[in-house]
Amino acid sequence: MKTVAIIDYGMGNLHSVSKAVEHVAPDTRVLVTDDAALIREADRVILPGVGAIRDCMAEIRRLGVDELVKDVSRDRPLLGICVGMQALMSRSEENGGVDCINLFPAEVRYFGEGLTERSGSHAGERLKVPHMGWNEVYQTQDHPLWHHIPDGERFYFVHSFYAEAEHNPDLAGRTHYGVDLAAAVARDNIFAAQFHPEKSHNAGLQLLKNFVNWTGA
Repeated sequence: MKTVAIIDYGMGNLHSVSKAVEHVAPDTRVLVTDDAALIREADRVILPGVGAIRDCMAEIRRLGVDELVKDVSRDRPLLGICVGMQALMSRSEENGGVDCINLFPAEVRYFGEGLTERSGSHAGERLKVPHMGWNEVYQTQDHPLWHHIPDGERFYFVHSFYAEAEHNPDLAGRTHYGVDLAAAVARDNIFAAQFHPEKSHNAGLQLLKNFVNWTGA
């Protein structure tokens, strides 16, 4: 039986993620745990996250999750979700600037006050922050986690900070909300999504199913 460990560092949407994985993979053992030994033994690992990056990174470092994530990502699939994705970047502007785990070189930016739509028929329209709701994701890598998901499918987002899409060498999917942003990044055994697959109905469930079946790079 395959095992998926969802890292519990006190800041993730743990119940929804675990239930969604259990739904798409009933023959998989799903563990919500802060036990490093159990996480190291798992076949696949998920790093969720909600809230402020300063608090998330404080707990990640206090519990040694940063080094744990680096270790497990070397030889098995790792999925970052929402702030869990942002935590994998190099640095975030949030809370005056916070150093992150640095598995990806991108920096996390604030949407900014007075965010406006810059292109299309709604150019000049003032946009709300946080970016909350459904938005199209356009795939920029032919990645196994996109299998059976149409390009331009809609996923559910809730965030005020984002990783840039422009000049991002690891971009796997982009979306647009005033600016082009990284909806997903991927490299080697790591895939991370700014959107919430556990809240994204059929497309999100398919992505989680793909993750459970993914063998990594």
